[in-house]
Amino acid sequence: MENSLIIADDDEVSRRLLAEVFRNQYDIVEAVNGKECLAWLEYEGNRVSAILLDIVMPEMDGLAVLEELQRRNLTKVLPVFCITGHRNQQVVRRVYELGAIDFLTKPIFTDVIARRVSTVVELFDMRKKLGRLVAVQQQQIVQQEDTFKNLNRDMVEALLTAIEFRSSESGDHVHRISAITRLFLETSLGKGMTQNQIEQISTGAIMHDVGKLSIPDSILNKPDRLTPSEFIIMKQHTTLGAMLLKKIPRMHALPFYGYAYDIALCHHERWNGQGYPRGIKGSEIPLWAQIVSIADVFDALVSPRVYKRTRTLEEAGNLILDGECGVFNPAILEAFKRIRPGLSELYSEHPPETEDLTLLKASITGV
Repeated sequence: MENSLIIADDDEVSRRLLAEVFRNQYDIVEAVNGKECLAWLEYEGNRVSAILLDIVMPEMDGLAVLEELQRRNLTKVLPVFCITGHRNQQVVRRVYELGAIDFLTKPIFTDVIARRVSTVVELFDMRKKLGRLVAVQQQQIVQQEDTFKNLNRDMVEALLTAIEFRSSESGDHVHRISAITRLFLETSLGKGMTQNQIEQISTGAIMHDVGKLSIPDSILNKPDRLTPSEFIIMKQHTTLGAMLLKKIPRMHALPFYGYAYDIALCHHERWNGQGYPRGIKGSEIPLWAQIVSIADVFDALVSPRVYKRTRTLEEAGNLILDGECGVFNPAILEAFKRIRPGLSELYSEHPPETEDLTLLKASITGV
């Protein structure tokens, strides 16, 4: 037999009677007091299906055993039937408080106790099986979520790789934009946001230039300033990026999709309405898009380009604060002042590529 039944009773006649009732169903373990009962419980372990526990016993009575079982949280998973020859209401109340499943009064009617014990043990067994099934299903859900996250991350990384390959900007650029966005949101700008929201917005920031996948190479990697007509085409990367994200069905299920969409579409809008593509202004521009906007400008200033002089971190910061790079939300400019030390640390850890490497990448793409 796989399961055992502990019968703890100092009365040998009662033990033998109960043992005879359940002998064909369980391996019977007999204990003459509470200490023996607990010792057998330790020895038998998970094999124990139930305990038949006398209340009045020498050395350690049934109530003391119940208190110990409750302390170990065992009464929640192991049915305990208390047996006594004296039905005292206070004792009955205490027995149930300690987690016993049933209270039986001597003399014992074998048919009644056999039915009660079998029914309860079956219920506990079903609950254990259900618990194991739920645990397995939860593990499967976690594994599916991990797989889903990995697939989503792979999809995002594939898009980023495609952008990096076609553009003269490095892959580090988008990751720096994400890191700068997080720095902003860790100031008062992110007040009221959960850490999860901050992570989602920072992830969405990575996708800000996804629309550049649709811009011709001759314009995207032109080693000089764009002409007015070329700039019109380049500006379309905002609307094209939003359209691209919208056309990928699986992208909609990602928790950062809404942020990524707003950022791709609006990261070139300006506080005074002089940005593009829609010319919206002020709070009409999503906050996360405003943050990515200033992060993008800052990184462009300090990153090497063949058509401009690379600025130092201090120069770039001053240009932004002096209003020479467009008009930004005053609250964001105040936050920018607070995160400048963090920017220095970020760029010391992840410096922009050298100009020689930027030129090399441009030559590889045939420009």
